[in-house]
Amino acid sequence: MSAFKQFLSQDIIVEPFKVNKGFSFLESEFTNNDVNIDRFEGVNNTLLNNVATTGNNNDQYKVLIYSSIKELYYSNFISSSYGSSVPTQSLFPGDNEAGDRFIGPSSSDGRYENYLQSTLTQNRFIPTGSGDRIAAFSIPSRLFGDYIQPNSFTWNDTTNGFTFTDDSEGNLISGSTVVGNIIYPHGMVIITNQDFTMGDLVTATNVTCSFSSSFDIYETQYKATINEFEYNFSLNPSIISGSTDGTIYDFVTGSYFSPYATTVGLYDDDQNLLAVGKLSQPLPISRTTDTSIFINIDR
Repeated sequence: MSAFKQFLSQDIIVEPFKVNKGFSFLESEFTNNDVNIDRFEGVNNTLLNNVATTGNNNDQYKVLIYSSIKELYYSNFISSSYGSSVPTQSLFPGDNEAGDRFIGPSSSDGRYENYLQSTLTQNRFIPTGSGDRIAAFSIPSRLFGDYIQPNSFTWNDTTNGFTFTDDSEGNLISGSTVVGNIIYPHGMVIITNQDFTMGDLVTATNVTCSFSSSFDIYETQYKATINEFEYNFSLNPSIISGSTDGTIYDFVTGSYFSPYATTVGLYDDDQNLLAVGKLSQPLPISRTTDTSIFINIDR
């Protein structure tokens, strides 16, 4: 049997904390359903001239891969590798809406969200010549969690003799050369440097991909407080004597008798049992001071 008590807001504390896990996969594991790291080649062209496909299943158009990467991550960096200045306009209200005027540049340059990975001034480059190519590696979110841990990514390609690492600021480097960018919360790794053979990058077999994931886990702590005047009678059926009228044993009615708590259950508003916590040993409920039981749940 059980007794119920309502939690108050001060009885519940939710505390987030981060957990990290390292991964390392060989190219032969990329296409496994549990891994599914995909590699794409993007080409700056049109579908009228290029309908080639790419990816593990060859189900993506190379032209569309290039256009999507350019729009998402480089649209502010076409005219300048340091990004276009954000245009600002000021509204000068008139007597009515028709008389309102905007003062300042109206250009759309610099108005895009390109998912910058650092508070430092970003330097991004994407080739825009006809037929220029890029490479993109996609890591699924079930592996990297909330984001790839900065300064943890390594792409070791012994087929081409390349090793790419991130610099913790969103840049992808090989030695001292910036070869592209990594978008940590999207699991996207982008190679834009034309000195690297893009076609070989997406088909090379002697490749190892290593990184660490980052994921927020929330620990909820519930404080169950039994006041000194509460729950001072046991609900255990073993206190009933062998008689059929529900008579309890004499020792239960003594002034020194205190029941013990052995289990804590968490219920919703409809009294549906959601979780059960077993104490390591029976806990005596004090008659003189409050008794507190803490329940921690990670989710």
